[in-house]
Amino acid sequence: MPSILSTDLSISALAFLVLVALSAGLARGFSGFGAALIFVPLASSVMGPQIAVPLLLVVDGVMTLGMIPGAVRRADRRDVLTMAVGAIIGVPLGVHLLMTLDPVTIRWAIVAIVVVLLSLLMSGWRYRDRPKAILTAVVGLIAGVFSGVAQIGGPPVVAYWLGGAVPAVIVRANIILYFAISTVLNASAYLWNGLITVKLLGLAVLVAPVYGLGVWLGSRMFGLAEEKTFRRICYGMIATAALISMPLFDALKG
Repeated sequence: MPSILSTDLSISALAFLVLVALSAGLARGFSGFGAALIFVPLASSVMGPQIAVPLLLVVDGVMTLGMIPGAVRRADRRDVLTMAVGAIIGVPLGVHLLMTLDPVTIRWAIVAIVVVLLSLLMSGWRYRDRPKAILTAVVGLIAGVFSGVAQIGGPPVVAYWLGGAVPAVIVRANIILYFAISTVLNASAYLWNGLITVKLLGLAVLVAPVYGLGVWLGSRMFGLAEEKTFRRICYGMIATAALISMPLFDALKG
């Protein structure tokens, strides 16, 4: 299998990747975001960010297609498209960083960004003013950079949209629709730069069903489970992912 996928993954590494994909899918299905904050740091520790980042893009893009029709109906489409304008600029910048920086440097940067974004989410800070078009586009630019380099553009978007008086169901729909558009932008940039290959797609075939199961289970939990408790669990998973994915611990992983 490693020769077919050209990732030099052992059976134990593949099993670890599948477990990570299930956990990331649960977070994604429930909240509309959060998968990359769990998946990218951990998957990068066994295969490198230049493989882990586009792998998540492919898997998430395919396995969350069913969430898009409902999001289109409920989302504030004008606000979403305004944010996507910023992402058109931000995504290529992020992909450039992914292509040019040293993989270990990228991994440390991902851990640092995850810690900062997690702290932002856990602090409870939200943008409380009315959304302004220029600010919405700037948030999209920042999220686009984070998405391009590591698929972790969710927290800036969430912090911005979650602070107003908009119902949670619309916020969740906005997030899902925005990242559907962001996925198209990222996929185009990754394809252009040769990051999405036939062998990577083969690996995606192995990971996608488990990730999809997690998304389905997480979606079922939305509205049924206690939201505050589930979010705390997600925060704990993200923090654990950042800790154990540090390059400092590579020697312990064999």
